[in-house]
Amino acid sequence: MLSAVEQAKTQRAIQRGRCPECGSNERVTDRSSGEIICRNCGLVIRELMLNQNPEWRAFTPEERRAKVRVGAPTSLRQFDKGLATTFQPYKDARGKTLPLTKRLKMLRLRKWQMRARVHSSTQRNLSQAMNVVTRLSDTLRIPQDVAETGALLYRKALDAGLVRGRSIKSLAAAALYAACRITRIPRSLKAVVDASTRDRKEISRCYRLLQRELDLKMPIDDPTKYVSKIASIAGLSQKTQNLAIRLLQEAKKAKVVVGKGPAGVAAAALYLAAFMNGETVTQRKLAKASGVTEVTVRNRYKGLDNSLGLGVRKSRSAS
Repeated sequence: MLSAVEQAKTQRAIQRGRCPECGSNERVTDRSSGEIICRNCGLVIRELMLNQNPEWRAFTPEERRAKVRVGAPTSLRQFDKGLATTFQPYKDARGKTLPLTKRLKMLRLRKWQMRARVHSSTQRNLSQAMNVVTRLSDTLRIPQDVAETGALLYRKALDAGLVRGRSIKSLAAAALYAACRITRIPRSLKAVVDASTRDRKEISRCYRLLQRELDLKMPIDDPTKYVSKIASIAGLSQKTQNLAIRLLQEAKKAKVVVGKGPAGVAAAALYLAAFMNGETVTQRKLAKASGVTEVTVRNRYKGLDNSLGLGVRKSRSAS
């Protein structure tokens, strides 16, 4: 029998992935016997391992899909994380259609079963908030992983007691916008506000609250992320997009874009690139595509032109 000290030493070696006998990290796993064996000295490091694989075998993707018996993965966007159960009220276990009286009874039972799932104020709050996050993410075409991050931020805010006395819709929209900022998805606050039913001032206040109380470190928005979206709406070519990205990269090296809105800077770079490539686009069209004003596009393009020494303003004046 090994002493307590030797057992602890052996356990530490196994956790580090090394053999407790010779210290080698070369191991062989024998799944048929459930053993892990050291390749160097032949010591059986672990035995009687549990087989986590299914008991059935499948040789094609179609056969695997037909035999799998698990449900959908858990999701933070659902208030119960997708672990609730439901049943089919129209057919029995054999697939036969139920008579009308049975169907009505099953519909009533399913309605009460859905009501019983939400039995606390926290769950009711989460149910409403997750519906808002799902609806906004679908409207703004936000990826699922970003929506999951937004749902996680709202859950953290709920645990920290930040929801009390505030609008659920505003805080949910702010959490989704914060998730877009963290994951660098180009969605502006104006786009989130337009998709939501709350005003900009309220959502901005909730966003600053989340940033302060949850200690969120927001990365600086990259204007190049907005180029493709704005150019697509304005109908500009790929050549102009590439030139605009190069102009923005030079402006970032010169630290010209620091402290300025990324959408306005991207629109200004596209305006300069379009003029240099001979494409016709108005400041009004770019302002509408980027969600900023014409004055912002004009000021940003003048700043980029002067800082990079492009001479576009002089060329326009001469023409």
